[in-house]
Amino acid sequence: MGSYLNSGNAGFKTIVNGIYVDKTGMIDFINGTIRTPDKLTCVSRPRRFGKSFAAKMLCAYYDKSCDSRELFEGLEISGKPSFERYLNQLDVIYLDITKFISRAKGRKNLSDIVNDLQNCVIKELREAFPDCIDREETYLPDALLHVSQKQGKQFFVIIDEWDALFREAKSDDALLEEYIWLLRGLFKSGQDTDLTIAGAYMTGILPIKKYGTESALTDFREYTVTQPLKLAEYVGFTETEVRALCQTYSMDFEGMQTWYDGYSFPAIRHVYSPNSVMRAVQNARFGNYWTASETYESLKRYISMDMDGLRDAVIAMLGGEQIRVMIGKFQNDMTSFRSKDDILTLLIHLGYLAYDEETAKAYIPNLEVADAFRDTVEGDGWQEIGNAIRDSEELLESTWKGDGSAVAEALEKIHASSSSVLQYNNEASLSCAVTIAYYTASKDYMIIRELPAGKGFADLAFIPRKHTDRPAMIVELKYDKSVDAAIRQIKEKRYAGVLKDYKKDMLLVGINYDKDKKHTCMIEKVNLS
Repeated sequence: MGSYLNSGNAGFKTIVNGIYVDKTGMIDFINGTIRTPDKLTCVSRPRRFGKSFAAKMLCAYYDKSCDSRELFEGLEISGKPSFERYLNQLDVIYLDITKFISRAKGRKNLSDIVNDLQNCVIKELREAFPDCIDREETYLPDALLHVSQKQGKQFFVIIDEWDALFREAKSDDALLEEYIWLLRGLFKSGQDTDLTIAGAYMTGILPIKKYGTESALTDFREYTVTQPLKLAEYVGFTETEVRALCQTYSMDFEGMQTWYDGYSFPAIRHVYSPNSVMRAVQNARFGNYWTASETYESLKRYISMDMDGLRDAVIAMLGGEQIRVMIGKFQNDMTSFRSKDDILTLLIHLGYLAYDEETAKAYIPNLEVADAFRDTVEGDGWQEIGNAIRDSEELLESTWKGDGSAVAEALEKIHASSSSVLQYNNEASLSCAVTIAYYTASKDYMIIRELPAGKGFADLAFIPRKHTDRPAMIVELKYDKSVDAAIRQIKEKRYAGVLKDYKKDMLLVGINYDKDKKHTCMIEKVNLS
């Protein structure tokens, strides 16, 4: 058992011994690819979405140096017909690219990473397969070929965080090219690869680097966060899995939805951030577990780039809008940005935005990620929006108190600062402004725009969450009419019917602005008991 060759099952054993959600069904899918033209798999997903967990799971299953039968008993894969086929039957090479980067940083020389990686693996191959590899050999693909030719061995190669070099050394073109050529040497289709590689699994945040329209590693089958295809249920936690966790550990499911749901694929409508859900269960407390201090600077750097329409797109998403994004031209790296679509596509892969494949639109997925945007827009160039978000608690208090004048004054200010995203004189623009102004309300409310209710659609419905005693709110928006007309419409169309089971106070909020950009607001309290 080595560090890189047949490293055993200890990593997965540690995972299973904790709070564990069974994702072993993915093994059955990978088993179906081994020694076929589809044997090379690359899965990309955001940070803290279980990439390393999956890699360690595959190590434990395939590695012939250990016995993992008991470890997988009772898990989904144990009931699959393919379970016995490859259980602990292959020589596994496991490479965590971040480990080599950390070691190189300690030596202050990133340029040696590719050579270091090859030397480490070849050293263990020599120890495991004596007399197969010449002492002068330093090229890993040839070393594997020599073992295969003399011993008849095939390897399953797992590369965790394969794209870490493209994130850490993004400007070192020579190093990145050297790395890509090594991967091509290992996995390029042909007689040598057919002889040496039984299968491969790479995981990272970014999809495989593109040069123009072509992938740098054309033989891999890719499953990305924008197109997860058959592996969609393994990207994050599904709603069924989260409900089961909530029931087992007495957690509020609605809280889980608010904080960590929001990602979506055609086959899986509700996808949760796994690390955050697990941390919430462990701590018995909802909060921001996904982001860290350095991610704010990263997000700020990208959304502050001078790309045409980028700032307006961000403001629209802060206001609850979904923005159409063309993802096809993104080069899958951290430097080749030619449009706002490239930046937004990167943010999708990083997990800051969710993506609806059917509508080709991006949006801010949940309260946890919204917190990251909130902290980010408090910096240079975003003062007006940042101020509005910071003032939203005060705006909520004014609304609850029925102070229409204070609400109108606050909305007038934020509407002016965000109006570039849409034409000023329409209700959609005002709706965006209102959503930004009430940004922090999502902690107490589920906010729904254009909610079907009664005889029409409520512009904005603020439905209280279980943990709060705040009043429900129905908001009607008008342009160049009157707040009286707005309140009258709420009553006439019976918008309150959407809250027919709600038996507490509710606020009817009418908001109007005129051609002179003057805002007015009327707030009326009704009791539904």
